[in-house]
Amino acid sequence: MSKLTLQVRHTTHYAFAQPVVHALQRLRLTPKETHGQRIIDWTMRFDNANAELQYDDQHFNHVTLISLAPGAREVTVTSEGVVETEDNAGVIGRHSGHLPLWSFLRQTPLTRPGPKLRALLREIQGTTNEAPLGFLHALSAAIRERVIYEAGRTTSTTSAEEAVGQGAGVCQDHAHIFISAARVSGIPARYVSGYLMMNDRIEQEATHAWAEAHVEGLGWVGFDVSNGISPDPRYVRVATGSDYRDAAPVTGISFGASDQVLTVGVAVESRPSSGQGQNQSQGQGQSQSQSNQ
Repeated sequence: MSKLTLQVRHTTHYAFAQPVVHALQRLRLTPKETHGQRIIDWTMRFDNANAELQYDDQHFNHVTLISLAPGAREVTVTSEGVVETEDNAGVIGRHSGHLPLWSFLRQTPLTRPGPKLRALLREIQGTTNEAPLGFLHALSAAIRERVIYEAGRTTSTTSAEEAVGQGAGVCQDHAHIFISAARVSGIPARYVSGYLMMNDRIEQEATHAWAEAHVEGLGWVGFDVSNGISPDPRYVRVATGSDYRDAAPVTGISFGASDQVLTVGVAVESRPSSGQGQNQSQGQGQSQSQSNQ
């Protein structure tokens, strides 16, 4: 599984109780070319919405700003394409972007540690004298053991400290806990949102999330705490940030539509390419529930 060609389709559908008066949505739904990831084709389509502006933000995320058609009761955003990925053992490489590396040591409201997270970190530090890379793998394993994967216990506003206290969460929470602990330990860390090809299904209900830490001599290295591995070719990186809010697939504001129902559909599958059969990896993936749309 050194290289894969992945077909991705991500559909977001809004149903409003009342007609929209005015609404703007910021979309981070276009993958970026990075080490080990090549975009072969990518398109976005909008029903009852129009693209107003495209730009790269401070994290080099590709952002599309759309306006919803006035009076709309339903809006659909479809983002899809083909991405070629390869196995680099989770290593992305050297730091680039507008923000200095030290900015990824700064805690945010979603990652700010409290007594429960600091106690978890002390336990890990007391059981390992590993170099940074070994410590980060031990940290990932400890979080996965102490904070079980369970959908419905947290939301997109749940902090790392709150998730540790509950002892349960989804991939967004695992990533925030890992990022918080790494930063406390003096290691720059960031949040990643994207897609994961799962082995038991094509259709999913949400995107996926993991973390990256900057290791001297390697650069950025990925850690998927929920699955206990570093990202392999089944992963597609879309956006990065200091936490979920910087990398959220969809954010925005609306007026005149107080109640809405949001439905998200994600499909990820492997496409055979020249000299490559269908992927048969046995690793089990987990997508995140509602909190990472």
